[in-house]
Amino acid sequence: MAKITCYGEVLWDVFPTHRKIGGAPLNVASRLRSFNHEVSMISAIGNDEAGEKILKYLKERQVDTQCIQTLNDCQTSEVKVMLNEKGSASYDIIYPRAWDKIQLTEQAKETVTKADAFVFGSLIARDGTSKNTLFNLLEIATYKIFDLNLRPPFYTENLLIHLMNKADFIKFNDDELYEVSAFMGSKYHSLEQNIMFIAKETNTKHICVTKGPHGAVLLYNDQLYYNSGYFIKVIDTVGAGDSFLGSLISQLLNKNDPQTAIDFACAVGALVAQSEGANPSLPIEQINEFINPY
Repeated sequence: MAKITCYGEVLWDVFPTHRKIGGAPLNVASRLRSFNHEVSMISAIGNDEAGEKILKYLKERQVDTQCIQTLNDCQTSEVKVMLNEKGSASYDIIYPRAWDKIQLTEQAKETVTKADAFVFGSLIARDGTSKNTLFNLLEIATYKIFDLNLRPPFYTENLLIHLMNKADFIKFNDDELYEVSAFMGSKYHSLEQNIMFIAKETNTKHICVTKGPHGAVLLYNDQLYYNSGYFIKVIDTVGAGDSFLGSLISQLLNKNDPQTAIDFACAVGALVAQSEGANPSLPIEQINEFINPY
């Protein structure tokens, strides 16, 4: 099994009727740990009950929390989640919160240096402190996995281009791919053409694009792999993309065939979307039965 470090936001997703622990890198970390990888989380919480509960949650799931900083002058993050009639989510992300102020520490640098992969997103770079820490960690990370996870207004074109150029693996959803391709000057219309355009412009051999209910496309070492999705009844989409990414990373780091990897990841994403919350428990037997029901 691999050693993986996830960097970025840890928070509470606040729904109209309930609260759930989340944050894209935390969700990825939680899913990776469920597949028995050795997972560490680098982030920050406030010195408050909400932060203590996040720490407890991660420790119960055996995610290493030694690099989660507790700050006295910042609150643990809460994000208001709004779901439309199709279960798709939009977010109200308050600034600043503790994860905006992650300090660069020797322990964090050592953790990243020892990891087989380093997972990060764009949202964590909305504040100069956490952005500076990210930029430093990217210089020492072995295999850098960038999940765009665009949340307006917390990104710029220059930031995204910089992070893509640092990454070894980039994950988009289809809307993000077209947005980024357009501002980078792509003249293409098809998904595949724009994937190849981004791969060439950023010198990235591994790119994945999710397509909501229609599955995903994976570029892996010059070969394209497809999954067309699974029929489900969506409860909410919160965390589905994160579990997809965690599952895909798990499969690829375990040296599984890329087609097997994307089929598995799409199944996990679908199972999360038909469940409540970002991190439902999904035994491997349930995932395999979902992929091969007969």
